Amino acid sequence: MTVDVSELVRLRSHRPEAIAEAAARRPRRPLLNASGRLMIVAADHPARGALGVGGHSMAMANRADLLERLCLALSRPGVDGVLATADILDDLLLLGALDGKVVLGSMNRGGLQGARFELDDRFTGHRPEDIERLGFDAGKLLLRIDYDDPGSLTTMESTARAIDDMAARRLPVFVEPFLSHRTPEGKVRNDLSAEAVTKSIAIASGLGGSSAYTWLKVPVTDNPDDMAEVMAASTLPAVLLGGEVGDDQDGAYEKWRGALQLPTVRGLVVGRSLLYPAQGDVAAAVDTAVGLL
Repeated sequence: MTVDVSELVRLRSHRPEAIAEAAARRPRRPLLNASGRLMIVAADHPARGALGVGGHSMAMANRADLLERLCLALSRPGVDGVLATADILDDLLLLGALDGKVVLGSMNRGGLQGARFELDDRFTGHRPEDIERLGFDAGKLLLRIDYDDPGSLTTMESTARAIDDMAARRLPVFVEPFLSHRTPEGKVRNDLSAEAVTKSIAIASGLGGSSAYTWLKVPVTDNPDDMAEVMAASTLPAVLLGGEVGDDQDGAYEKWRGALQLPTVRGLVVGRSLLYPAQGDVAAAVDTAVGLL
C-alpha cells in the first residue's frame, strides 16, 4: 500500500469525525483466535521520542514510510494486530488497515527517552475510556522500576489504577515490566538477568485489585535457557517483546522460538526488528516471526 498523505491530511482537516466513524464500523474479532496465539506488531515508540532503529537515529521519523511498513506487516498471514498510540491508530483506521485486527492502545508514553523524568512514566496516551469508546481490544503499559528513582513509585501507582480501570471494563491490559537502572552517563538500562526479570514479573503480577484481565509483555532473558524458570513466577498469560534491533536477527528468532514453548507464553509483540529488519525485507521478517508460533 502507498500511503496518500494528502488524503489523510484532507480527512483530518475537513472531516475529523471520520476517525470515530471508521472505529465504529470496524469489524472486530476475539483477542485470541482458534490457535490461542497472538502475533502483534508494535509501533508505539515514536510517542516516547524513541525514533531510532539500530544505528539510524531517525529511522521512524517518516510517518508515511512507517504507515506503509505497518500496512504491509498487517497484511501478512498470521499477523493478528497492532500496538500503537492514537495518532498512528487514527491513521490506520482511516486507511482501513485495522478491519478484523486486534488493536492495542498504548497508554503511558510520558517517560521520554533520555529525559531526567524518564522513569516517572505518566499516562499520556490512551485512557481506559478511550479504548472502550473506540472499540479497541486491549491496552498496553510500560512499567520500569528503578529502586533508586522515586519516579518509579509514581509509575507503579498509576499502573495499578490503570489495571483496575481496565478490569472494570473487562478489557485486557498488557503490562511490560522491567527492573531498570541508570548508567554513570545517566542512560536508563533494563536489567535482563534472570533474577531481575523474575522480580519484575512478580511485582507486575501483584498490581491492582484484580489480575483477571492482566497480561504480561516480557523480554527474553540474557540467557534464554533461564526463561523456563523465570516464567514460572506467574500464571498470568504472557507475550514476548522484540527488544532492540540487532544484526543477528536469526539469533533473535531462536531466542523467541524456545520461549514460545513455555506454558504461559501465548505469542509475540514485536516492533522495530520486524518493521525495520536488517535485511530490509519487512514481509520476510514478519513471515519468519509468524512461523515461530
